[in-house]
Amino acid sequence: MSAITVQRVLDSEDRQGVITVIEQVFQNEKNWISSAQSQIPEELSEGQPFSWFLARLNGRPVGVLRLLYDPPLALPDEYQVTFMPGIDIDYLKQLGQYVEIGRFMIAGEYRRNHRIALRLMRAATEEVVGRDYTHFITDVFENEPHSPLNFHTRVLGFEVIGRHLFGDLNCSSTRIILTLDILKLYSRVKDSRSRIYRELTEGIHSLLECKRRKLLTDMTKQ
Repeated sequence: MSAITVQRVLDSEDRQGVITVIEQVFQNEKNWISSAQSQIPEELSEGQPFSWFLARLNGRPVGVLRLLYDPPLALPDEYQVTFMPGIDIDYLKQLGQYVEIGRFMIAGEYRRNHRIALRLMRAATEEVVGRDYTHFITDVFENEPHSPLNFHTRVLGFEVIGRHLFGDLNCSSTRIILTLDILKLYSRVKDSRSRIYRELTEGIHSLLECKRRKLLTDMTKQ
């Protein structure tokens, strides 16, 4: 049986695994970047404002995810951002604390194995909730052949909040901005028997339940 492992990247061996996946997907397949090496810093530590995660299948690097803590919600004017009606930067700030999901990719030959993406999301969720963050925010490309838009919205419950035309990757597709309220997702799926949701929350039920109860207690005190 195939063994999937996910770990936070803190040493040179794991960093090289990340570079291998980025080079395969973003550089060679998509042509969105010119150098995979430049995407991840040479020095990695616990105190940095980002975390990288590497997924391996039977020891082979197959998936990558990067978290950026407290990202700037106001993007540069040249990105040409438009939000959905009723949504603006002040509204987003009132909802909670954000972590950006970026450089989320699965090597082409393993892209049909949704367990890899779910394991990466589980690791990301555990870290984010453990740090008292409440929301994910991310971009996905519109009409891109391997866009995770449907996976994010239909499976994970991300919500579309806006779009922007330009960004830091060499891609002409419009970027769709998505957010996810983590505890809202957990409340929706905590009693589900779906294999997908079990895969996503396995091992972190107690952490999520503790946060959910604390949130409910805080709301009753207001």
